[in-house]
Amino acid sequence: MPLSGRWTLTRYLIEERRRFPGASGDFNALILDVALACKAIARIVAFGTLADTVGATLPNGMGGEVNVQGEVQKPLDVLSNEIFVRMNEWNGHLAGLASEEMEAPRQIPASYPRGKYLLVFDPLDGSSNIDVNVSVGSIFSILRAPQEVIDSGRDVTEADFLQPGAAQVAAGYAIYGPTTMLVLSVGNGVAGFTLNPNLGEFVLSRADIRVPEQTQEFAINSSNSRFWEPPVKRYVDECLAGKTGPRGKDFNMRWIASMVAEAHRILMRGGVFMYPRDTKDPAKPGRLRLLYEANPIGFVMEQAGGRASTGRQPILGVKPGALHQRIGVVFGSKAEVERIERYHHEPPPSEAPAPLFAPRSLFRD
Repeated sequence: MPLSGRWTLTRYLIEERRRFPGASGDFNALILDVALACKAIARIVAFGTLADTVGATLPNGMGGEVNVQGEVQKPLDVLSNEIFVRMNEWNGHLAGLASEEMEAPRQIPASYPRGKYLLVFDPLDGSSNIDVNVSVGSIFSILRAPQEVIDSGRDVTEADFLQPGAAQVAAGYAIYGPTTMLVLSVGNGVAGFTLNPNLGEFVLSRADIRVPEQTQEFAINSSNSRFWEPPVKRYVDECLAGKTGPRGKDFNMRWIASMVAEAHRILMRGGVFMYPRDTKDPAKPGRLRLLYEANPIGFVMEQAGGRASTGRQPILGVKPGALHQRIGVVFGSKAEVERIERYHHEPPPSEAPAPLFAPRSLFRD
């Protein structure tokens, strides 16, 4: 691994490819096309409401519709999705694409060759924050297409994308903030690349990123506290109790409402992020999307030495049941996530043994 700042993304990928002498180069080319899409989106996001000055004016009526998630699309959601599609469907590396903004998988047009990978993405995560100038980003995941799809060249179906997160061959995100960064894992740790505006290239700026093991920060939307399950409430209450509580230290609470921004902060300085399953809407087992958000961020966290979980089991082990499946998400510093998992598996207080027979009882040694 080189010293930070010495390698471009292209050189980094070439060095990684040398670990696999038989590799064709399709994988590297696909990631570079994803990076190019992120550069284009970063430029448009940076202009904000002045986007028309860079030729990004949207046709009348684009945006404002409700997507498959039941969310009102902002114009930049639509444009970002279109950028991802157009910059990746032509290259011959993909068998198909799936996006948070599209109800069904996107087929590769007949005029283009088809490849052996699937691209899954959230083109503009946290877009509701653009109006208040908070960091947003793009999240992506790369899977291998089923061999039958590669051999037959048939159109992809929803079922082809329903692979557990552990099957990802690469995942990452771009964050559009004071600087634009691309954070990437190709299954060999996590590296961060900063967009050099003078070169127009992503340059390695953080090699071998590791989630700090110790933390005193947690992120959760406390307005939902009345809907939390008891293990989550217990964890948060213990953090809020500070030095005089069972944790013996003070915690800070963060909440940005942009998953990319939350994940980036945790990668840089530790912490735990929680968007857990709750009782607010019993029809939805969680808020975040498994394929577009939880799996790619979970892959990055695990590769960086952290942990990603539903609160009950590892995220990367969940077998998706639908393209737009939602799920509860907890990720960050490993010890904190494991503590939350342990609370979910312990008996709730109402099922705990009576104090008379507890370890600190009349019958203790």
